[in-house]
Amino acid sequence: METPDPSGAPGASPHPARLALLLGGLAMFGALSIDTIFPAFPQIGQQFGADTLAMQQTISAYLTTYALMSLVHGPLSDAVGRRRVILWGIALFALSSAGCAMATSLPMLIAFRLLQGLTAGVGLIVGRAVIRDLFDGEHAQRLMSQVSMVFGLAPAIAPIIGGWLLGWSRWPAIFWFLVLFAAVLWIAVRLLLPETHPATRRLPLQPGALGTRYMEIARSGRFRLLAFAAAFNFGALFLYIASAPAFVLGHLHMDTRGFPWFFIPVISGMMLGAFTSGRMAGRVDGARQVAIGFGCCLAAAACNIAYAEWSPQPVLPWAVMPIMLLAFGIGLVSPIINLMNLDLFPWQRGGASSVQAFISLVSNALIAGVWSPLLSGSTTRLACGSAVFTLLGWACWRLDRRRFHAERVPAGSPDAPALEPMDEL
Repeated sequence: METPDPSGAPGASPHPARLALLLGGLAMFGALSIDTIFPAFPQIGQQFGADTLAMQQTISAYLTTYALMSLVHGPLSDAVGRRRVILWGIALFALSSAGCAMATSLPMLIAFRLLQGLTAGVGLIVGRAVIRDLFDGEHAQRLMSQVSMVFGLAPAIAPIIGGWLLGWSRWPAIFWFLVLFAAVLWIAVRLLLPETHPATRRLPLQPGALGTRYMEIARSGRFRLLAFAAAFNFGALFLYIASAPAFVLGHLHMDTRGFPWFFIPVISGMMLGAFTSGRMAGRVDGARQVAIGFGCCLAAAACNIAYAEWSPQPVLPWAVMPIMLLAFGIGLVSPIINLMNLDLFPWQRGGASSVQAFISLVSNALIAGVWSPLLSGSTTRLACGSAVFTLLGWACWRLDRRRFHAERVPAGSPDAPALEPMDEL
């Protein structure tokens, strides 16, 4: 497959396996920025005199700016090109991570976390647009699944890396690691990733035009339903990720070295779901695959509530097995819904990816800042809260099926699918 370089001349497209590794690495920034510091919470809190609730704000502050800036990454890449936006984003992420490492107070750390959040989502958001620039149909689904598998490593290895770095040094070493990781990815993008969005297809970056494009996306009832289905479904798992310190240290009564016992099974479930999704590409109808994924999520919710209610003291491995099944179901659902939404607006995939990410990130920020502190004190409350998010995601998906597949949508409507082949994914 040929893809244009920045000058508009055709260049060789990266091999799909290499591209999956590169885009998966770029997508890791968000998870690494959250999960590597979990083991350091006690140490940072002790140094700055901060309690658990105050430390939780280092996550919610980061996610807030992550969400706000997500509205800019995609349209910016639609206007000036994917590669340039990714390179600048990585460079600024490295600088803000260095600022976090040198913070001397909690307000200073939170301030640099806010700056870190401004750029951490560039790889994930623009990377999705890169996939659809290069591939269609089952090939796009397969690559999206491979990227999800690589990305899924981050939450599993991040606490391990954080714990290892704490054993070797103090908490600033975690942020210096993020600086090094960003530098390696910057070099890889510079050498390996061509421009996939040529100048002839770029859109003007004007506030009025940008607002019009956002309104066009927001007016699509189908886009909203699919975006909320994905956001709520992932929120069921993110509630546990945001509550990992309370779940591992408080409910499972483990020390900071116990985080892998939670994250490895959970992320293994997500990676297995993404792998299964890739194997299903071209063999199983996309809507059927999403239905199977939601079925797994609903079964996991029921088992999770039952275990939390009937077992006053959670123990491994039973405490994480329902969450692992939940992650597997999410791994099946996410690639299909993400591609469906991108294909509703093929002429502005960056903008569609940004709005979709914004909805998900606002949801995650609320979970980290509001719902996790309220629910993490009890395993039963955590299980019930997770189940509510799963049910909300499933309800949005069912409403999409009923509204846009049981009835014919008028041609030209903002709710009408833009590309029929991907609608059947």
